[in-house]
Amino acid sequence: MIPSRQLNDYMREQGLKLDRTELQIAVMTLQAVLDVEKPQLQRDLFRYPVPKLSDDGACSLVEELADEPYDLSPWFGGETEEARQQLTNFNALVDSVNHKVGADWLGIYRRAGVGKEACLVKLAYLGLPSRAEFPLTESFAETSNNSRVGLTGWGVLIEDVAAWRADGGGYYECDPKVKSEVCLPVVDAHDRVLGILDAESSQVGFFDESRLVWLAALAIVLAGPFTTLPPLEKA
Repeated sequence: MIPSRQLNDYMREQGLKLDRTELQIAVMTLQAVLDVEKPQLQRDLFRYPVPKLSDDGACSLVEELADEPYDLSPWFGGETEEARQQLTNFNALVDSVNHKVGADWLGIYRRAGVGKEACLVKLAYLGLPSRAEFPLTESFAETSNNSRVGLTGWGVLIEDVAAWRADGGGYYECDPKVKSEVCLPVVDAHDRVLGILDAESSQVGFFDESRLVWLAALAIVLAGPFTTLPPLEKA
């Protein structure tokens, strides 16, 4: 069981004003999702479609898919049974959380690679195809909330994407219909960023406290399997 102190620390560090009892219930619910035996998913857990990138690799071409799907298996040393079980758990968590949240898009990313090659790799998601890797560089973080949160460990809540951009906020557009977004870090006991989660909605101000509780719970629960997951490095 995750101690209350850890929940309080996460809320304080991320500036989240949530009901601690509701957060604790959500965390316990998601921990139970990890613990139960799950049927084998019929879809390919190691591969998913991705949009084509522009020639400079800076942005996604929203309506054009790449010829080949993105392949996660090189990050795991192949399609091992252990990796399959981990991806099954991650997909189950995303499914369970979005059943409560109802976002148009929800995905989880794990930090991978080292040095200049460090990036966030998408392990599981629900919604339209989107970019698989986000570079963890200062230059990319200027326009990407995912990269910025991955570098700083500070979450972002955007109530209105249009207003955010009008005020000069950097924004990486995967889907022009997105009106609000939440990006939260997954951190270990020493506040090192292990990964992130990202949620998007086509409604302004969609992510109220009742939804943020489940997203914060997901970030807290993911710290467990993300900590035990071996470093992701391409073979």
